[in-house]
Amino acid sequence: MLIRVEIPIDAPGIDALLRRSFKGNGEADLVKDLREDGLLTLGVVATDDEGQVVGYAAFSPVAVEGEELQWVGLAPLAVDEAYRGQGLAKQLVYEGLDSLNEFGYAAVVTLGEPALYGRFGFVPAAQFDLRCAWPDTEAYFLIHPLADDALNGVSGLVEYHEHFNREF
Repeated sequence: MLIRVEIPIDAPGIDALLRRSFKGNGEADLVKDLREDGLLTLGVVATDDEGQVVGYAAFSPVAVEGEELQWVGLAPLAVDEAYRGQGLAKQLVYEGLDSLNEFGYAAVVTLGEPALYGRFGFVPAAQFDLRCAWPDTEAYFLIHPLADDALNGVSGLVEYHEHFNREF
């Protein structure tokens, strides 16, 4: 198993993984559109011994109250069914967080299961008076500060790119 930053040749494997992992084509189309528009800050893949993509984590820019603060959103996160339960998602997320920290990003937000993402160091964003645009998501909107001062004086609406507003 190899975990690394995605390269262009990985795109078809990422697309296939996302189409297998999620109902419908929403996540695969989202990543394709983000990639085509230059909005993938970071993509991390896990490949098996044959080089097939079996895990993926995407990170793209978000704004807070319209201001760019070097924050990114984690979405989607996918692991091939045959590889689930082996800690691969954790490895993908940690590799992404480490890389983003090295590049000077301040925080990562995600919309996901608190029990899962809590194990990766994410905490409810609402405790910092942060929210996302989608209704009834307060319990699932989470943040992982990377910089010590990431949350100083920051509150309000965290805005994902319009590509995230499609139906999934």
